[in-house]
Amino acid sequence: MVAEYAAAVLNNGLGRYETALAAAQRATGEDQMVARSWGLAELVEAAARSEQWDVGEAALRELTQRTEASGTPWALGTQARARALLSRGTDADDLYRAAVRRLRDCHMNAHLGRTHLVYGEWLRRNNRRAESRVQLRRAYNLLTNMGAEGFADRARNELLATGEAVHQRTPDTLDLTPQEALIASLARDGKTNQEIGTELFISPRTVEWHLHNVFAKLAISSRRELRDAGHGDRVSAAAPSLNPTSAPHSGTPGTDPSTPGVRPGA
Repeated sequence: MVAEYAAAVLNNGLGRYETALAAAQRATGEDQMVARSWGLAELVEAAARSEQWDVGEAALRELTQRTEASGTPWALGTQARARALLSRGTDADDLYRAAVRRLRDCHMNAHLGRTHLVYGEWLRRNNRRAESRVQLRRAYNLLTNMGAEGFADRARNELLATGEAVHQRTPDTLDLTPQEALIASLARDGKTNQEIGTELFISPRTVEWHLHNVFAKLAISSRRELRDAGHGDRVSAAAPSLNPTSAPHSGTPGTDPSTPGVRPGA
């Protein structure tokens, strides 16, 4: 059953929904608790994309029983995403937002990336291109970062369909620079731009500029998201140790190397 579940995930990622549907049906054919629950979520997506609405609704009913019994943010986020996939009205918007919120709060980044993807797909098909790009960029960066190539390619193709130019990326190309990682780690720990600038001998405006780049690379929009498990680990791994006896750059102490002649706070 686990092999069939894996086949369902793979084929959903590749957009081979009829193949994914058959694999998910086999994965849910026996009552092995965990594998069956996972398979039901894949079955809903494959059924929705294949327009097998009756199959999807039946899978959703069982998935709902299991996720309600669990009650975890992961389970309830998975349920909200499944409901959104089968919703053909405006309710889908609220359900996708609820799914994103729950999966973000429980740090399930693989499921979060996939939710941003299907939400972005839904927005694009409803002629909300600007909003869809936000979701699809987040999906693309999250999924690329974890090496989920099939789903990342789906997100990339959707972005291209909105008219946005997308450079092919690998996990390595999304790495933060040492300066970005250091600033991100300080921001994650709750320091303000002024405090970070004072500590690193740069202006608050330069801190803001670096954080803008960090947010774009990590496909996030707030400092709170820096504390998410996946992003926090990545920031910590990339951040250099700050030597308190020396400035973190080679410029004259008290100046900002990215804005010559400008002192902190200028």
